[in-house]
Amino acid sequence: MARLFNRWPTLPTRAHPGPPDEGAAASPGPVPTSTQSRLGSHPHLSRPRRRQRSQRLLANRAVRDAIVSLAGVIGRPVRNQGGAEIGRLVDVVCRWTGDETYPPVTGLVVRVGRRLAFVDASAIATIEHTQVLLKTARLDLNDFEPRPGEVTLNDQVLDHQLVDVDGVQVIRAADLYLAPVSGRFSLVGVDISAQSLIRRLGPARWRPTPTPERVIDWGAIQPFGETEQGAAPEVRLRTTNEGLERLRPGELADLLEDLMRPERQKLLDSLTAEEAADALEEMDPEELASLLREAEPTRAAELLDAMEPDEAVDALRDLTSDERAEVMAGMPADKAADLVKLLGYPEDEAGGFMTTAFLVAATSETVASLSARLAVHEDCPEELDAVALVDREGRLVWDLPLLQLLINPGDTVLADLVGEAEPVTVDSRSHVRAVAERLIDARRMSVVVVDEDERPVGRILADDVIDALLPERGRIHFPRLLQ
Repeated sequence: MARLFNRWPTLPTRAHPGPPDEGAAASPGPVPTSTQSRLGSHPHLSRPRRRQRSQRLLANRAVRDAIVSLAGVIGRPVRNQGGAEIGRLVDVVCRWTGDETYPPVTGLVVRVGRRLAFVDASAIATIEHTQVLLKTARLDLNDFEPRPGEVTLNDQVLDHQLVDVDGVQVIRAADLYLAPVSGRFSLVGVDISAQSLIRRLGPARWRPTPTPERVIDWGAIQPFGETEQGAAPEVRLRTTNEGLERLRPGELADLLEDLMRPERQKLLDSLTAEEAADALEEMDPEELASLLREAEPTRAAELLDAMEPDEAVDALRDLTSDERAEVMAGMPADKAADLVKLLGYPEDEAGGFMTTAFLVAATSETVASLSARLAVHEDCPEELDAVALVDREGRLVWDLPLLQLLINPGDTVLADLVGEAEPVTVDSRSHVRAVAERLIDARRMSVVVVDEDERPVGRILADDVIDALLPERGRIHFPRLLQ
């Protein structure tokens, strides 16, 4: 878990998983009750994540005491074993493959005269606050050539945007901290404080001393780095997306809204169409429209195709007619036709915010056959709470709660489950307030939209009604009923 330090010297010591030298590590102490209470009150924390927080590397006092400021050491002398200056430090190179939580230093970029030379990490004796010492007096200096799987921290990470997964926020790296870990230097933390920026802009004598007012352990970071030689920095996630996959769609939406254009497109590209669609459905409409404009039309079409129809229509309404036409041209013809039909309704009428992704079943079906269809029906929203039952002419006769599928035998014919009351419906031209009143009176989580012949054409969920009534309040989504 990202650990935010306001008072560095007074932090409680925590256990860590290695790789620091165990002999140098301080004994893990108990977490104070006040700290436990504070962590427990955080809205994004759960017990497994609190356990993970205690395993971060910066919780080890030996590591904290040995940190070196990257911003402070850049431009400082690089000396050989005899103490003679061979050049000035230009950058620190780290391996950035995603296989290691704390990227190890693989070398240094040193300015020697007019050359940029590379010094392999095996030649580094230590990195101090004001200088770098090498292990040998004689050194073969090779011209610096960036290699695949490596990044230069000063050039490509410092002052760039990063995603703090545990804190669910976008941050900017004001400073980066290095520390010796198991005999080698690694990137262990990122400083996001204004104080560090002031230190860097101030007199040269201020720069070497770390000022960790707000430090996040690197284990909580999903960075924007470089993965191929010569490529621009891009989202570099853990191999299994271990951080981002824990985030809820609404939390991912917050990150997408906070990131600048290049970074959020790269974050978006790292997600599957379904994952991205879930996040986009939670975004502010104006931010979503901006994101779709930034994306390539084919990618925007793919994302809209994965979204629920009513959410996709909301997004399309905020685009110009030319932008809509370009995006919809890249969508499957049947999906585009459905969206065009929905766009024909005003926003405040039932047809304008209903979803056409709903399930219809014939009364002649059995509980077992409907359950089997429901299990593989990918188009239905996860909030689905009922199935529309129709007669031979396709007219609605009942709205069957899903609970009925659980409490009745598989050979039960659905016609036997039809209730005596009229199903709860609204007309596609019903105003949003009339829809809300209908839902409240019926005490239902959704309502079926029917045409003039009483055939079902869509379904409206309770959260869609709230979104339509309170568009300025942002999207409100109830807990998922089906997982």
